Amino acid sequence: MPDTSYDLVVIGAGPGGYVAAIRAAQLGLRTAVVEKDGYMGGTCLNVGCIPSKALLASTELYHTLAAHGATHGIKVGQLSIDLAALMQHKVEVVEKLRNGVRQMLEKRGVAMIQGVGRIADGGKAVEVTQAGAMQKLATKNILIATGSSVIELPFLKFDGVNIVSSDQGIAFASVPAKLVVVGAGAIGLELGSVWARLGSEVTVVEFLPRIAPTYDEDISRTAQRLLQKQGLKFELGAKVTGVKNEGGVLSLTAERDGQPLSFPADKILVAVGRRPNTAGLGAKEAGLALDDKGRVVVDEHLRTNLPGVYAIGDVITGPMLAHKAEEEGVACAELIAGRAGHVNYATIPNIIYTEPEIASVGLGETEAKAKNIAVKVGKFNLAANGRALASDAPDGFVKIIADPKTDRLLGAQIIAHNASELIASITPHLEYGGSAEDVARTVYAHPTMAEAVKEAAMAVDKRAIHAL
Repeated sequence: MPDTSYDLVVIGAGPGGYVAAIRAAQLGLRTAVVEKDGYMGGTCLNVGCIPSKALLASTELYHTLAAHGATHGIKVGQLSIDLAALMQHKVEVVEKLRNGVRQMLEKRGVAMIQGVGRIADGGKAVEVTQAGAMQKLATKNILIATGSSVIELPFLKFDGVNIVSSDQGIAFASVPAKLVVVGAGAIGLELGSVWARLGSEVTVVEFLPRIAPTYDEDISRTAQRLLQKQGLKFELGAKVTGVKNEGGVLSLTAERDGQPLSFPADKILVAVGRRPNTAGLGAKEAGLALDDKGRVVVDEHLRTNLPGVYAIGDVITGPMLAHKAEEEGVACAELIAGRAGHVNYATIPNIIYTEPEIASVGLGETEAKAKNIAVKVGKFNLAANGRALASDAPDGFVKIIADPKTDRLLGAQIIAHNASELIASITPHLEYGGSAEDVARTVYAHPTMAEAVKEAAMAVDKRAIHAL
């Protein structure tokens, strides 16, 4: 019989789980990873981050040619979309990366076991059930990395056809004439952008008074204005109440200030957040502590209340981001191996991949004001950046937030083309406790859009060079 005893068994093969397994194997731990459907990469790779970015890239290319090609002297005739081919490209990207993850695990000697993992023997074993059969894996340590699932509203039950989650929202067989999106966070704005570019009439319904509500107010306002120019419609401060289907005509119902609202739709995409996947782990039977939101309770070293049992990613507190889970996975593997694993939660970037992209890291101005923290702010508009103008991407700005007394960098927010890449030049300064002056004194190549980062840092002391 094969040896089924391990130093570490990871439950879940998403970005946190498989990265933790690889790092543990690198450190010499005999490691297994358990995944319920056998697909490596979890939600992010299979139905989340990666397929949505493939769709965003394809539709942005189409939209750019259609809306701006003539400006660049590019004549392409009558543009059209082959939706099946577009979707096939997405599938091929996912399959390539999924196979790559499997190969990386195989190369490091990580055992990949398909089935549903459950904590057993007080955290000394994992029971894996697949097709009615069960095997028990003895282990010194368990890492829970089971991720999260979409939240379903009780009055908007998913049917997978008319009322859908992001899982189906990345795979429509045809472009819906009218798409209503519930939720103006990252998923709603990204998938709303995809289908709007392909010709759908998109209406985004949001309970809060602004879109992208976790960002500063000036960022949210700019994002709304720019997305409206791209055809998205926003209904803010609207409380969704249900759905009507009268004679095959679908409508989302809502209310604002006591007044009823109705939004006709061919598809309704619900994107109101995610919940941790802790059901089925045997938490109650094992005595694993969960909080009131169903998340696993951990200490600063990612340890649960059960000896040798750890948890990371979407099943614990903090932002539900793949890169956050990855960093926790590496830190956890290193801690189990007796090393000094650590995650700095103050320097985790957050991105919305619309066009322009929206990015933040550290403390925002709105959050600082809410906490009565004094800040000084420097802003620089992309309209004054040569590379942005040459690239037909003048919309947006870079914003640097610093301590008014010490000049220490507190955070940054960007709305710009490739903001996801621009924010990466700020994060290291934040990580080592640098100042706005450190960013301002950094040499950026010319002409690049990253020069806007330098200028925003200079603007903290009101000395930006190219600001009018």
